[in-house]
Amino acid sequence: MKGVFLDYASLDKNDLDFKELKSYFDAFDLYSSTAPEQVLARIQDVEVVISNKVVLNAEHIQQAKHLKLILISATGTNNVDLVQAKQQGVVVCNCQGYGTSAVAQHTIALMLALATSLCKYEQAVKQGEWNKSPIFCLLDFPIIELAGKTLGIIGYGELGKAVAKLAKAFDMKVLIGALPNRPHDDERVPLQELLPQVDFLTLHCPLTTETENLIGEAQLLAMKNSAFLINCARGGIVNESALANALRQGLIAGAATDVLTVEPPKQGNVLLADDIPNLIITPHSAWGSVDARQRIVSQMTENLKAFKQGNVIRQVN
Repeated sequence: MKGVFLDYASLDKNDLDFKELKSYFDAFDLYSSTAPEQVLARIQDVEVVISNKVVLNAEHIQQAKHLKLILISATGTNNVDLVQAKQQGVVVCNCQGYGTSAVAQHTIALMLALATSLCKYEQAVKQGEWNKSPIFCLLDFPIIELAGKTLGIIGYGELGKAVAKLAKAFDMKVLIGALPNRPHDDERVPLQELLPQVDFLTLHCPLTTETENLIGEAQLLAMKNSAFLINCARGGIVNESALANALRQGLIAGAATDVLTVEPPKQGNVLLADDIPNLIITPHSAWGSVDARQRIVSQMTENLKAFKQGNVIRQVN
């Protein structure tokens, strides 16, 4: 069996073990990245293609005459033409739930950084402000405790539940928001009722037509001016211009995001302006612990093994 990994550098930083995965192939090529014009040549003679973000469109799949299995080294499937793959009898499997602990941890880390003004204090020390202090400490920036604060969670799947568990360990009150056009009950609070109550709002829902620009000007206005917004989901769920304006105007106290609408932001982004106060941006790294990335390799190995045994798992088409 021949296989190819089209963009392993998006997953591996020379810290992962591919030994078991490789053992299932007679020949296995790893490419750090693959440009669109290189795809056909690299998949033409293989039975298994692994891709993280490289697009495999209908033409690619049609012309890959030996192709039997596509392994996506991520959860999202938008880079593969699932319809064409199904028509052609090509099985597509993804990876699932690998980053729950990492993303939940990152979410809480961002909450703590905002609550303690961590970045501001770290910068102040580097700039020598502590050296100048007339007392033993520096308390120039606000510090709040998570205990007793209300956390609103939008998207209560595996990730949302993991964040809720950690938040409760900090003695926070947790409210679950109902997504638009979804039923609300005693457990899930309509968004318009949730927003004025929360001290922190964290997003863990997928980006869909329902959730695109879910948090915009009206929603940010509905929040307390002491509240914080955390986005470790997808960039398009928050209207970035509205968030930039809300932070400049002090409509909310701060925000942190691990995601932007276009990644990487090669053409810039409104949130990268240097005049936006109390905004933390991390580079879509929440998922990227070595443990989570090795879990992806393990799941791909499981997917491949199950496929060879005729018992497909994690199939998405």
